[in-house]
Amino acid sequence: MTRPLALVTAIALLSGCQTFAPSEPDGTPPVQEADQSTQLKPEEYGSFSQETLFALLTAELAGQRNRFDIALGNYVQQANATGDPAVAERAFRIAEYLGAEQAALDSALIWAQNAPQNIDAQRAAAVQLARAGRYDESMTYMEQVLQRQGDTHFDFLALSAAETDPDTRAGLLQGFDRLLNKNPDNSQLLFGKAILLQQDGRAEEALELLEERPGSAKEVSPLLLRARLLQSLGRGEEALPLLQKGIRENPDDKRLRLTYARLLVEQDRLDDAKGEFSKLVQENPNDDDLRFSLALVCLEAEAWEEAIVYLEELVERRSHVDAAHYNLGRAYEELEDSDSALQEYGMVGPSNDYLPAQQRQAELLFNQQRNEDASRRLAEAREAQPDYAIQLYLIEAEGLSNHDQVDSAWQVINQGLEQFPDDLNLLYTRAMLAEKRDDLAQLEHDLRYILEREPDHAMALNALGYTLADRTTRYQEAHDLIEKAHQLNPDDPAILDSLGWVNYRLGNLEEAERFLRLALKKFPDHEVAAHLGEVLWAQGKQREARSVWREALAETPDSPILRDTLSRLTGSETP
Repeated sequence: MTRPLALVTAIALLSGCQTFAPSEPDGTPPVQEADQSTQLKPEEYGSFSQETLFALLTAELAGQRNRFDIALGNYVQQANATGDPAVAERAFRIAEYLGAEQAALDSALIWAQNAPQNIDAQRAAAVQLARAGRYDESMTYMEQVLQRQGDTHFDFLALSAAETDPDTRAGLLQGFDRLLNKNPDNSQLLFGKAILLQQDGRAEEALELLEERPGSAKEVSPLLLRARLLQSLGRGEEALPLLQKGIRENPDDKRLRLTYARLLVEQDRLDDAKGEFSKLVQENPNDDDLRFSLALVCLEAEAWEEAIVYLEELVERRSHVDAAHYNLGRAYEELEDSDSALQEYGMVGPSNDYLPAQQRQAELLFNQQRNEDASRRLAEAREAQPDYAIQLYLIEAEGLSNHDQVDSAWQVINQGLEQFPDDLNLLYTRAMLAEKRDDLAQLEHDLRYILEREPDHAMALNALGYTLADRTTRYQEAHDLIEKAHQLNPDDPAILDSLGWVNYRLGNLEEAERFLRLALKKFPDHEVAAHLGEVLWAQGKQREARSVWREALAETPDSPILRDTLSRLTGSETP
C-alpha cells in the first residue's frame, strides 16, 4: 500500500515544482511559482517508469534541502534516460542556476532535440553551444529561432567570440553573411555582424554597416555600439548628437544617459557632464556608483565643495568609503585645508586607495617640515598593515629624499632591508640613494645583485649603465647595459635619454642627438633638455641649444642640472 501513495506524492510534488532562483539574503532560495511551460504536470508522467519518478522525487526533495548537486545529477540522468523535454528543461534551469556549464549544455541540447518547435529550447541550445565555442552548431540552432520569428541572441553569439582566434571569427562572419542574405533587414543579425567586425579591428566597416541600416531608434544596443565605434575612431564629438537623439527616443534608458555623460567627460565638457550625472543620481538615488562618478566629475571640474557634498554622502551611506575618504582628502588639499585633508587620508583603510592616501599624507607632513610626524604615522601604518610594509618604507624613504633628508632616507631604507633583505624594490631605492651619497660602490653592488636575480630588469640595467656613463669612464660597459635595457623597453624615454648620453660620452654626437630628441619628445623633462642642449652645443649648434634650455627653464626654473649645465658651458646660469 505504500508504493501507490509514494507515486501519488511524487506526482503531486513534481506538478508544483518551482524554479531555482538566487537565494535570499539569509541563504534560503526564494519560492517562486514556475512558469507554466516549466511545470511537470501529472499527465506528462504516464510513460515514466517507477525508477524515474522516484529519481525525480528525490531531486525535488534534495532541492528543497539546498542539495542542488543531487537535484541536478538526478535531473540530468533522467533527461538522458527519458529524452523528455520537460525534464530536460528542468535540468537545464538547475544547471544554469548553479553555473554547471557542461550540464547546462547537455540538458539544453536534449531539450532542443526533443522539442524542435520550442523557440526557448532552440535559443538555449544556441547560447550554450556558443559558450562552449561550438559556433557553427550554435548558428544552426539560432537560425531555427530566426525562422520561427523568435528573438535571437546573435549579439551574445558575436560577443562570446571575442576571445577566439581570427579563423573562428572569420567562419562566424561567413555564417552571419549567409543569414543576412536571407534576412537582410534583421537588426539582430546586423548588430551581431557589427560586433564581430569590431572585434576583428574593422571599426570603420562596423560603423558603416550600422550607419547604412540604422534600424529603429528604439534599439539601444546598436546605437551604443555606434557611439563606441565613433569614439574608437577619434570621432567622439559625432557620437554626442547620436546619443542625444537616442535619449529623446528612450528617455528612461540609463545606459544611454550614462554613456552620454561619460562621453561629455572625455570631450572635456565637464560642466555638461556634471549636469548629466546629477540627473542620473536624481533618477537613481540609490545608485552609489553614479554618485561616486558625479563626485569624481566635480573634482575634475575643480568644483571642490560640490564634490565634498557627494563624497560625504557616500561615507554616510557606507558606500565607496575608502575611495570617498581619499578623494575628500584631495578636495581639502585643493582648498588648502591641510588638517582636514590629513584627517581624511588617515581614515582610508586597506584598499586600492590606501597607499596613495599614505603617500599624500606623508607628502603634506614633509612639506610642512613635520618629518617626525610623517615618519611616526608611516611606522604606525607598517605596524597596523604589515602587508603594505615594503611600500610604506619606500614612501618614507622617497619623501625624505625629495626633501633633502638623504641620510634619514638611507636609515629608513636600511631598516626596511633588515626586515626584507631580498626585496628588489628596496635594493633599487638604496642604490639610487647611494648615488646621491656618492657611494658608487654600494650603488653598483645593489644593482648587480638585482641583475643576478633578474637579468632582464630594465630599470636596473638603465640605472647602472647611466651612472657608469655619467660618473665614470667605463663608457662601453655602460653602452652595453643601456642597449640591453633599450631592447627590453624601446620606447622608455628614460632609457632613450641614457642611450643618448652614453653615445655623447662615446663621441657619437649624431646618434646622441637622435636619441635625445626622441626622449624629449616623449617626455619633456628638464634633465633630458640639459643633455640635448649639451650635445647640440658640442656640435656647434649653440643657438638651438640655448633655445632648448630656455624652453626647459620656463617649465622648471629651479632645475639644478639646467643651471649647472648652463654655467659650465656658457659661464652664466641664464641661456
